Amino acid sequence: MPISPADPSPTAFPQLDGPPLPASVSLRAVEWLVALQAADASDATREACQRWRAAHPDHERAWRHIETFGQQLRSLNTPLVRGALTHEDRSGRARRRAVKTLALALFAGGGAWLARDSLWRGWQDWRSDYHTDAGERLGVTLADASRIDLDTGSAIDVRFDREQRLVRLLRGQILVTTAPDPAAPLGRPFLVETAQGRVRALGTRYSVRQFPGRSHVAVFEGAVEIRPDLLADAPLLVHAGEQASFTRDAVGPTRPAELSDASWSVGMLVAQDMPLSTFIAELARYVPGRLACDPDAGRLMVSGVYPLDDVDRVLDMLRRTLPVDVDRMTRYWVTVRLRAA
Repeated sequence: MPISPADPSPTAFPQLDGPPLPASVSLRAVEWLVALQAADASDATREACQRWRAAHPDHERAWRHIETFGQQLRSLNTPLVRGALTHEDRSGRARRRAVKTLALALFAGGGAWLARDSLWRGWQDWRSDYHTDAGERLGVTLADASRIDLDTGSAIDVRFDREQRLVRLLRGQILVTTAPDPAAPLGRPFLVETAQGRVRALGTRYSVRQFPGRSHVAVFEGAVEIRPDLLADAPLLVHAGEQASFTRDAVGPTRPAELSDASWSVGMLVAQDMPLSTFIAELARYVPGRLACDPDAGRLMVSGVYPLDDVDRVLDMLRRTLPVDVDRMTRYWVTVRLRAA
């Protein structure tokens, strides 16, 4: 089943009446919500929840707060919510993290809004086999000896069976180095699935990146077949040294691959006459919080090789080589602006 793209639109929830609730109470209220929505919820579970609600006024207030937007929550089209409410689970630790995320969203003070994209990412981290946070990179060797390098903010699911070797790219970017299949005489195909289609490896080393509404492939060794969901019978062959983007119903023209398509795997960001706005947008993927570029500064051009593991150093290099200043409102809110004359 193809991966569904995230809906980044925000959803507003009613503000909590009265003073903030203790975090333990908010968390427990969400745990009861999950337990009661589970397919195996019993009368004993419902009675235990009633006893918890009656044990303290804060418990009842927390539960009534959930009830005020219960229908809105159930209709919210995000897999984290759907997964939590159906009691799906993979590991206790991951489950606790997902419930905490949901509790924080539902009981944030001041009538806070909840971004669906954040819930989507929370679900992907919860359900994925491997994932990275902002600024992290991870190398994984799969059961067939193939290697997957995950870029910052990426998540994958791995599904090997008798027919195929399938890696689902849930978000972000990966670098794939395939190995011959030891499990079958003719070899099972090695596939990477994105929200727009599948990429089949033909003895290859290549990168795949998920963008909103499109996927991007760059091939460094061998070749790949790109099969968009709606054009699966008309694959496009992309050879070593080429790159291409595709949607669910079209594949763009092939172009020469760029060093930046793989340089992140060794901790470098390569720029060649890159607009500063694009450069900052790429750099922002490797830091928590907000890193933005003022439009007036965004038209400046950047070239060079920059270390991804030291973003502060990169920003300082930009400040010394370009007519820009770096405004730090906080550690997590940074803006690059054109320097005043």
